[in-house]
Amino acid sequence: MDDILTKLEEVLEQRKSAKVDESYVSSLYNKGMDEILKKINEESAEVIMAAKDSANDKIIYEVADLWFHTLVLLRFKEIKVDQITNELSKRFGLSGLQEKANRRNN
Repeated sequence: MDDILTKLEEVLEQRKSAKVDESYVSSLYNKGMDEILKKINEESAEVIMAAKDSANDKIIYEVADLWFHTLVLLRFKEIKVDQITNELSKRFGLSGLQEKANRRNN
């Protein structure tokens, strides 16, 4: 799974130097954090609506959009996919209750 995320990460990094009028991602970077967050908010709402409709194909489509825009945010903030997968790996095997307790202690 992370192979496609890594490939997308590379493309999203390349889009930082693309012309705004030639790249959707470049235009998002150019508009800044608020516009990227607005897209994530919009995509999150669409995932919720798709889930309420109980249409799995629609949920998959909308989650892909949400993940894409989250990756845009990560590249905008210079956060690598590896940092996220490492964090998930650290949490793997921990119960949700344990993970939340660990947060309180940090």
